[in-house]
Amino acid sequence: MKIEQKMTLLIVEDEADMNALYKIYLHNEPYHIKHVNNGKDALAHLQHTIPNAILLDLGLPDMNGLEILKYINEQQYTCSVVIVTAEDKVELIVKAMRYKAFDFLVKPFEQQRFLITIRNALQHQQLSSTVNLYKENFDRAYYHGFIGACPAMQAVYQIIEHAASSNATVFITGESGTGKEICAEAIHKQSLRRNKPFIAINCAAIPKELMESEIFGHVKGAFTGAVSDRAGAVSLAEGGTLFLDEICEMDFSLQSKFLRFIQTRMVQKVGGDAPKEVDVRFICATNHNPFEEVKNGRFREDLYYRLYVIPIILPPLRERDNDILLIAKHFLIKYTKQENKSFTSFSAETNSIFLNYEWPGNVRELQNVIYNTIVLHDHQYIIPTLLPAPLNDFLTTHPHTPLTLEADSETIYPLWQIEKKAIEQAIKLCEGNILKAALLLEVSPSTIYRKRKNWI
Repeated sequence: MKIEQKMTLLIVEDEADMNALYKIYLHNEPYHIKHVNNGKDALAHLQHTIPNAILLDLGLPDMNGLEILKYINEQQYTCSVVIVTAEDKVELIVKAMRYKAFDFLVKPFEQQRFLITIRNALQHQQLSSTVNLYKENFDRAYYHGFIGACPAMQAVYQIIEHAASSNATVFITGESGTGKEICAEAIHKQSLRRNKPFIAINCAAIPKELMESEIFGHVKGAFTGAVSDRAGAVSLAEGGTLFLDEICEMDFSLQSKFLRFIQTRMVQKVGGDAPKEVDVRFICATNHNPFEEVKNGRFREDLYYRLYVIPIILPPLRERDNDILLIAKHFLIKYTKQENKSFTSFSAETNSIFLNYEWPGNVRELQNVIYNTIVLHDHQYIIPTLLPAPLNDFLTTHPHTPLTLEADSETIYPLWQIEKKAIEQAIKLCEGNILKAALLLEVSPSTIYRKRKNWI
């Protein structure tokens, strides 16, 4: 579906004299204007072009204009709709506002009122488009399997957007569990190869004596156990993307053959004698420092420079701030539904643990923690004692962990948790002086002592 760049106005009006009046009113306005005189033609027009604004008369010969407004709202089209009507009724206005009409013009109206309304509608749509474009490109919390809105992830999304349109090799680095395969799939999905295969090979999971066959394939009888011809990952990825995870684990002797393949794009099966040209895009990944692997003699320098064209470094979970809670909430909803449990949110203490724990296993570890908790328990809130070790004892081993309530704006916390945070924060700001804290909180010191005893 095409969205025109020039400011466009669609006028849906069946009365010839009104169309003539609009032509006079809009004579000096710099818009591209299209006229249709019935609802059917209006809907047909919207199938292939979305205007910036629509001037919509409600009294059409074949349908009520509200049906078109409802359709626009249901399809989530971004145009601003100005309703034209001869009826100034409250119930009509309420119904139109429910379907997100931008403004109303009640017949008869003056030229100045008409022009101001149209200009405002077009400016509103232009501003909305700018905001949506910003959110789409710079403020995304969900992106091709990734969950994260922090600046580091926004930068990753931008690199993916730019890298996807080329055939350049992408080298993804990051700790285990940061989402390297998700990143590779995102590049593939954004690329022109998206409708072709995405083939992933984990170089650390396949015995080195079988790796060459896995990548290049083999012919029948090439080695013991080769009872038939087999296509390798390279051939299976024809026209698409070949992802080599843990590339630094590839056997050193095979690295030279893979380098030759990258240079020639010719693949030869193990035991075969007829090389074949293939078209694949390479993406590789490792949880090691590839340059250190080169310096230590475990990875060929010439292969490194062939592959390390566009680097993407995925940040560890501990450096992603409130993304931790966003991801945790996603897994909470997913596994609560999957296991038919009653969990709705995390306690403030659990949020604090999540934000202060180091997460050595990154997103994969967080996923396992949530899944473990939901499978083994069933409550409304996930509290620290329900978490697996070592998180269930984290507040004891890290007594100065700050309590966090504001991190998850969609969660309603129990009053006692909010009260607890307020009291603990007051005591901290008063450097442990409970009398002073009580004075500032306008409660008696005994109230604070009693509540703190109940929290132990």
